[in-house]
Amino acid sequence: MSNFKDKVLEVVKNIPRGKTLTYSRVAKLAGRPKAYRAVGNILNKNYDPKIPCHKVVKSNGKIGGYNRGVNKKIKLLLKEGVSLKYLRPQRKI
Repeated sequence: MSNFKDKVLEVVKNIPRGKTLTYSRVAKLAGRPKAYRAVGNILNKNYDPKIPCHKVVKSNGKIGGYNRGVNKKIKLLLKEGVSLKYLRPQRKI
């Protein structure tokens, strides 16, 4: 595992229940502020249930992707009490 990947997973692992971070914020906290796309790629390949990847959202207010499906991500966020009021749904192209 790369040092950056380890840092990303550690940052995400420590997001409190009911809270979210953006991909950009995770990248900054992991030490590489411009690597927000890399954060998405790292999280997309993670299947460890101890790493709550569903708590990471886009900076533009959209939900973002999730390797188990966006609907599952929304359900998990709602179950944890995250208000989706300010998050915009994904638009399919």
